[in-house]
Amino acid sequence: MHRSTFLSAALIGSSLVLMPGFTEASELPQRVHVLIAYHSMTGHTEKMAQGIMDGAKTVPGTDVVLKRVGQVTAKDLFSADAVVVGSPVYWSNMAGEVKTFFDNWQLKFGVFPEFKMRDKVGAAFATGGQVAGGKEVTMLTILAAMLGNQMIVVSGGGAFGASATTEGESPGIDDKELAAAKVLGKRVAEVARVVKRGRQ
Repeated sequence: MHRSTFLSAALIGSSLVLMPGFTEASELPQRVHVLIAYHSMTGHTEKMAQGIMDGAKTVPGTDVVLKRVGQVTAKDLFSADAVVVGSPVYWSNMAGEVKTFFDNWQLKFGVFPEFKMRDKVGAAFATGGQVAGGKEVTMLTILAAMLGNQMIVVSGGGAFGASATTEGESPGIDDKELAAAKVLGKRVAEVARVVKRGRQ
């Protein structure tokens, strides 16, 4: 190769290394996988789940799986870095379908005795027809199930998670409640990224 041609090629190669935004493959952040599992009969809890998904997706490098609790597979559960579970309020508690979902962690998926969900990030959300109808209790029972599995639980959008009151003068999910759902989704993805980076 002619000397001048060789120098030109070397300079071009060097400029690639120095280009702004270039990152070594080893420095690229690992993708974070968030599972959002919910039960919904009227569509209200599903709408909150979609808001959480939208919030999580604002964090770069985040993949989201959105499924009803009865459709979640072992692969969905164990490949997730974070799990967000939502339920409508039934008699001041989580819906039976959501309780069955948690029961299946052991009965169907075998999380114990190895604590296969340990150190995954967990969060909760709920919808209910009344202002004081049991949404906080519902979220706390969801979080209690996660704590029993040695997960790292977080809140966001509210003291215990995101929630919405679906009846009253303006039935359905309003913009403020949907914004709270997005805040929860974003925080879950951010915390999951920090936890995952700490394991590397």
